[in-house]
This record gives sequence, structure tokens and C-alpha cells, in this order.
Amino acid sequence: MLTVDCKDVLSIQSELLVYVSDQVAAIPTLKNHQFTLSTLDDDEIIDINIVITSIKEFLDSIGEGRNFAVISNSDLISIKSVSGKTIERETVSRPEMFSCTHCGFVTQYKVELDVHMRIHYL
Repeated sequence: MLTVDCKDVLSIQSELLVYVSDQVAAIPTLKNHQFTLSTLDDDEIIDINIVITSIKEFLDSIGEGRNFAVISNSDLISIKSVSGKTIERETVSRPEMFSCTHCGFVTQYKVELDVHMRIHYL
């Protein structure tokens, strides 16, 4: 499992999460200032170099590649601003989403997630 720290790029965290998880075929889990990537199979390992390359590609695609450094330290990848500035985008109000840690099922309702989680323990 890899963790990507997004404190300096919070306004694009959701878009980045979708792009990177698609590139590496991993299950994403969104957290406050970071997201994690897990493999579908516990025996597989996520290639950290592919994740770093995907993050850099995404930053380049929005014209911010030169303004941010992607730093890895073991299983933690940090996206740090080179100049101290963060990406400011107008945030669209989105409903809070809940994700199953077992299979990646996503819903906007906490109750629905709780019911879904029970199937994993039958």
C-alpha cells in the first residue's frame, strides 16, 4: 500500500487520485490530505516509479509540473511546492464520498457503506 500526501495540491486531489489509480490499476482510498493506493491482490506490489511518473504526468498536463516536486520516502510519496505556493482552484461542492477499504466500493451514504461492509464479514 502506498500513501500520497497532497497537502500542497488539495484542490486537485480528487482528479489526481482518479488519474493515478487508473494508471497503476490500484484501489484508491481518499483521506483528508492524502490518498492511499492498494493492490487488488495482496501478493502484488505497486510500482512506486509508475505512481511517481503518473503524478508528474498529471501535473504537467495542468501546467504545474515545474512548480511541484514529487518526493518518495519508502511507502510515502509527497507532492511539495517548489516555490511555497499551492494550487488554488475554485472548489465545487461535492457530496462526501465513502469508500470500502476491502474492495473499493464507493457511495455517498454512510449507512449504505455500513451495510455493504457487513457482506465482507459473512
